[in-house]
Amino acid sequence: MSESDRYWTAGNWHVSEGREDEFIERWTAFMTWTDAAVGGFLSARLVRDTADPAHFVSFASWRDPEAIGIWQRKPDFHELFGECRALCDDVDAGGYVLAADVRPRP
Repeated sequence: MSESDRYWTAGNWHVSEGREDEFIERWTAFMTWTDAAVGGFLSARLVRDTADPAHFVSFASWRDPEAIGIWQRKPDFHELFGECRALCDDVDAGGYVLAADVRPRP
C-alpha cells in the first residue's frame, strides 16, 4: 500500500425521496470542482444501496491529510457540500485512514 492510498473522506447520505437523481448530479459537480480546485485529491466514488435507492455512500482518496484540510477550508466547499446535504434527510461524513487493503492476486 502506498502512502497516497491511506487517506480517505467518506459520506453516508440518506437522500430525500424523489431527489436521488438531483443528488447524484450535485455530488458529481462537487467532486468535479474538488478535482479542479484542490491538489492532493486522487479519486472519488459514489455507490448506491441496491436495497434502498435513497441511500448512498461516497469515498474520496487523498494524497495526505493536509490536502483534506485545504479542501474543507475553501469557501466553495461549504456551499457545494451544503447543496448536497440540502437534498438529504441525514448525512454522516468524516475523515479516515486505511486500516486494511485486500486485492486480488495477479
